[in-house]
Amino acid sequence: MTQLGLPDTITACLFDLDGVVTKTAVVHAAAWKETFDAFLRDREGERARPFDEVADYDEYVDGRPRADGVRAFLDSRGIHLPEGAPDDPPEARTVHGLGNRKNDLLLERIRTGGVEAYEGTLRYLEAVRARGLRTAIVSSSANCRDVLRSVGAEHFFDVRIDGVVAAERKLPGKPNPDTFLAAARDLGVEAGRAAVFEDALAGMDAGRAGGFGYVVGVDRTGQTDALYAHGASVVVKDLEELGGAR
Repeated sequence: MTQLGLPDTITACLFDLDGVVTKTAVVHAAAWKETFDAFLRDREGERARPFDEVADYDEYVDGRPRADGVRAFLDSRGIHLPEGAPDDPPEARTVHGLGNRKNDLLLERIRTGGVEAYEGTLRYLEAVRARGLRTAIVSSSANCRDVLRSVGAEHFFDVRIDGVVAAERKLPGKPNPDTFLAAARDLGVEAGRAAVFEDALAGMDAGRAGGFGYVVGVDRTGQTDALYAHGASVVVKDLEELGGAR
């Protein structure tokens, strides 16, 4: 293992955004809860079972593109909505309408509360870059670039594969490995020589399915066992645990 806590065959690092680089996973969870709870109350009244910000978030929406998250959660409740169109208004009772409602709530929360980065991750990124490894950010978020800019972290990454790029290239989102594989290709490295850094179970599945050389699970919410079960090579609570001090 290198001083970065990675196999010496690794030449590139692929980082998820929410929950790994930035402290936005909890904001996403809150926006999803507000979206789904309002929808469920409107549909089922007071007997509606609320969205669980831990169990439902981890299982159905974390790490997935918005529309995929809407479908997965509603399927778990036996609810099926029309797909609609990507530009549906947020009040539309469609898959895309609910997704757009969630995005509006997310952006409002970011505007009013701001975004913070994990300082341990930023220090680890500095160490990775200092040792000459290539880096990419891989996120399902269409707001990835703006979030990175807001915390002054855009310069850490050679390649960005986010929700905007995935839509342009028609790449399926996590748990499929396609976005991570695209990042590796853009960096000019084979999957087996790239490490994936993820906090989402869907991201672990993507790392395992893509045949990546190392998959680092970042446990921010006490789900170490689940991260290992979904394919993590190692699980840490903060990336600084891997090393990298200069």
